[in-house]
Amino acid sequence: MNQLTYDKHCYHTPPDASSFWGRLFPSCSFYISFLANVYLSGRKAKYGNYDDEAWCQSSFKVLQALERTGLHISISGIEHLQALKTPCVIVGNHISMMDTVVVPGIVAQEIPMTFIIKESLMHYPVFKYVMRSRNPIALSRKNPREDLKKVFSEGKKRLEQGISITVFPQTTRGTEFIPKQFNSIGVKLAQKAGVPVLPLALKTDAWTNGKLIKDLGRIRPEVSTHFAFGAPITVEGKGKEAHQQVINFISSKLKSWQ
Repeated sequence: MNQLTYDKHCYHTPPDASSFWGRLFPSCSFYISFLANVYLSGRKAKYGNYDDEAWCQSSFKVLQALERTGLHISISGIEHLQALKTPCVIVGNHISMMDTVVVPGIVAQEIPMTFIIKESLMHYPVFKYVMRSRNPIALSRKNPREDLKKVFSEGKKRLEQGISITVFPQTTRGTEFIPKQFNSIGVKLAQKAGVPVLPLALKTDAWTNGKLIKDLGRIRPEVSTHFAFGAPITVEGKGKEAHQQVINFISSKLKSWQ
């Protein structure tokens, strides 16, 4: 099985990862690989052959396709995932489509996981089979109260089954991190389920938003990409302190990556 390998709990794109065609036509070469990957993964998922290992494999292939364009990726804090004794709620900022397709190759290699996602992802052509096979918590975003109830009830079930949950609490993804738009739903779920929160800082703006199709924007290899996991946080009281700790971690990482 191909997988990420770490040096002192960190990963950096190998110097020989890029290819001639990837560097020459970064967006074109990437999307040829990416869309083929989605198609093959969707076929497997449609017929019930897409398990956790297959998910890791397809996610890892996306990461490799990005690296072939000359994009440099760094991953740090993996020791916090590896040291977990219980499932957790991973709370991160949301910047691009890269978050949804690359994070599984990092997290699911270490622990079972799923996502809290917008319901529309369950209806994407082909990709819908992949998402449905991962048993995510899909929210309509039409009724906040009902969405919250669903997060708590379905989220607690997943966590009791030993499945960690990744959530991006921003109202919408974007390159600017605005704490006021970063809600505390992940912290509240962790508090109710009695599990820790694991902060995740992301800088994935090398995969831009598209003009015609939002998820298929230009790939910019010159923009470095970062994934950083923080130490688990125990949620106490109403979770305000834990929520602020997550915000502080993400803000400090983004500042250091400028």
